[in-house]
Amino acid sequence: MTIKFRMKTFTDTGKKDTRSGFGAGLTELGRTNPNVVALCADLVGSLKMQDFIDENPQRFFQVGIAEANMMGMAAGLTIGGKIPFAGTFANFATGRVYDQIRQSIAYSGKNVKICASHSGVTLGEDGATHQILEDIGLMKMLPGMTVINTCDFNQTKAATLAIAEHEGPVYLRFGRPKVANFTAEDQKFEIGKAVQLYEGEDVTIIATGHLVWEAIQAAQKLSEKGISADVINIHTIKPLDVKAIIKSVKKTGCVVTAEEHNFLGGLGESVARTLAENNPAPQEFVATQDTFGESGTPEQLFEKYGLNSEAILKAAEKVIKRK
Repeated sequence: MTIKFRMKTFTDTGKKDTRSGFGAGLTELGRTNPNVVALCADLVGSLKMQDFIDENPQRFFQVGIAEANMMGMAAGLTIGGKIPFAGTFANFATGRVYDQIRQSIAYSGKNVKICASHSGVTLGEDGATHQILEDIGLMKMLPGMTVINTCDFNQTKAATLAIAEHEGPVYLRFGRPKVANFTAEDQKFEIGKAVQLYEGEDVTIIATGHLVWEAIQAAQKLSEKGISADVINIHTIKPLDVKAIIKSVKKTGCVVTAEEHNFLGGLGESVARTLAENNPAPQEFVATQDTFGESGTPEQLFEKYGLNSEAILKAAEKVIKRK
């Protein structure tokens, strides 16, 4: 599928899951950085860590279903100069072990990379107990914690490589389903730097994670109605690219934020705070509305919870009327 907008083209080169992007990045790090080690809480297959393990068995620690212990081990490994990548489902990587992350990793600024797969409702059929929609809020509130939410395979691989070079704790959030893969294979991932996808004048659309592709599709539909959208891919929730947001909204006068997360505590709230302090403007939130998820396919759940391109389009039309 190819989408065109004002001479720009974004092509889905073939659907891939973002967790495989993490696995590919980790495998590459295993070959290039001897200090990188990996830990997993009995979810090697789901986190796509097997290739790293096959090539570096002495640098992998299987801790079993003991996520709190894994975070403590990861923190300890940093003292000896190692760069631990601790992987499990997002629900178990945050809510279950928040005390250990706060006390053992964030408080002392340990160089631990918390790698969280199966985030959001696109976890799908496993249902609400596994579909965490609060994790971005939990992690961005920790002082010194970098929070990254990638949109496709290529960006996830690039982010995995980049965080190994970043000193300090990182929360890397990615997902289960196969989604459009449209960012450049050779991209340079800059932590804290927004990616401008489209230039527009009528409305700003700021999206993160799986909703970036939905935002691209929404922008195309808006263009057919004569509405031009500034579309920004925010892969780093914290630190937020404040300059890019203010610049765009000063031009368009309104904004839609789109994320696979609760509107409480997510990207939308970070953007709202930025605008309140610098450039107040009307804002609409495309996000889950203070609710848990449920079992279903990713497509069904995106439709039910209003997380697709149609929801972004409607939010854009609504916020433009509020200017």
